[in-house]
Amino acid sequence: MSSKAPIDGYVDPKIPNPNKDSDSPIIIYGYTPTLALSALALALYGLLLLLHAFRLYLHRLLAFSILLLTTTIFEIVGYAFRLRSSPPPTGDPYNTISFVIQYFFIVVAPVFLSAGIYTTLTSLIAALSRSNHNITHITPTSNPLTDNASAREKPNNNNNNNNNDLSPLSLPRRLIISLFVTCDILSTIVQVAGAALIGVSESNRKSPTTGNNILLAGLAFQVFSFLLFLILLFIFLWKTRQMTMTMTSRGKGGGAGGGMLRFTTALVGASLLVYLRTIFRLAETAQGINGYASSHEAFFGALEFAPVVLAVGLLGWWHPGRLVGKGGLLITREEGGTG
Repeated sequence: MSSKAPIDGYVDPKIPNPNKDSDSPIIIYGYTPTLALSALALALYGLLLLLHAFRLYLHRLLAFSILLLTTTIFEIVGYAFRLRSSPPPTGDPYNTISFVIQYFFIVVAPVFLSAGIYTTLTSLIAALSRSNHNITHITPTSNPLTDNASAREKPNNNNNNNNNDLSPLSLPRRLIISLFVTCDILSTIVQVAGAALIGVSESNRKSPTTGNNILLAGLAFQVFSFLLFLILLFIFLWKTRQMTMTMTSRGKGGGAGGGMLRFTTALVGASLLVYLRTIFRLAETAQGINGYASSHEAFFGALEFAPVVLAVGLLGWWHPGRLVGKGGLLITREEGGTG
């Protein structure tokens, strides 16, 4: 007896199936991906790639910039293969390989974005803690690499204690990064495995239920872990609220204080956008491969593409290098000196 199930899924009546070796009997997306959305994504992520490359050159904040550049590159590759799934003559929406590759890159890209957000939080914790809350404004003539060098060469006996003064729940900064990056990697591996299994099942005309359940488990874990990060982020903002208000009032909204306030707003906005995207993915998968959200590209555009591109844009415009990178607004002094 054959284990194959009848065809259950979306078939575009206007686009005949080429029935190539790599084609599925249905369009796994649940709709025919439009050329316009993929082209728009490629254009915007191309611009954001240039913006983050410029920020890297300007601020020399290597780790964060590499993570965000990787995000944009992965999104570009993902949407390039999604473009190959648009209607003929540009693409073939039935092609399983294009579906799996675009899914992999579009799903994995936010992992690097999230890692950049984690790195930013830990950088702010270090910047505000090591100086015993003494934050100065960098003038064009000051050089944080050479100024007060003799003071920086002296050991600071309080440094180890101060590094975690502002850390949420007094967690070590390395633990925060390691914990949440590990969670993202594990959840993404599960998601990609589930999506690949769905593609294979659809190609073989078998039920995709098992693959969808695996995908659902990965997304549920990711939603939970990022919620924990958001809690830590808001604990940090609560602990530093008085400091930020003091800096802002002294600088009348400008300088380091105003910069800190604007940047934390951008950081929170980007974090919430990433979380919105993850919740959408969970809800979409919970409905099943033939659910309403999965069968309408408008949901993908509004709740997958838009949140991520906006988050990358926010962190490109209010790049953390503007605070803690080369020529940034904040500089910490281990001995509490001024520039």
